[in-house]
Amino acid sequence: MDKAKLVSVPLVEHFKLSTIQCPTNEEQKKEMSIMSYSFVVGILMYAMVCTRLDVAHVVGVVSGFLSNPDKDHGNAVKWIFRYLRRTTKRCLCFGNKDPMMVGYTYVDMAGDVDSRKSTSGYLTTFIGELYLEL
Repeated sequence: MDKAKLVSVPLVEHFKLSTIQCPTNEEQKKEMSIMSYSFVVGILMYAMVCTRLDVAHVVGVVSGFLSNPDKDHGNAVKWIFRYLRRTTKRCLCFGNKDPMMVGYTYVDMAGDVDSRKSTSGYLTTFIGELYLEL
């Protein structure tokens, strides 16, 4: 991953991850067993819980395929690592600006390919920005 192209977003729209992509025969499963998918997703979970809240949603998405991952799922995990490598200078920051609360929302209507369920979320910041690019 040292020479991989760095990316600026945790996961892009062209990664439509689904259980339909999961391997169905033993040959495909054996091919994916080379990559320790659950171990790598565990590393992402540790980073997410400790310092990198910006990848919480995408780590949740890729962790849904721990039991039977495919190459597309592995590529999505690699994409997240490329994002983390590009944003290593980001950190949590509680500034010294005037107290001000700002809220953001996100809605993805029927974005889950398998169940057609929608995803929504929100973020509220207080006293400045949540992330700071150093």
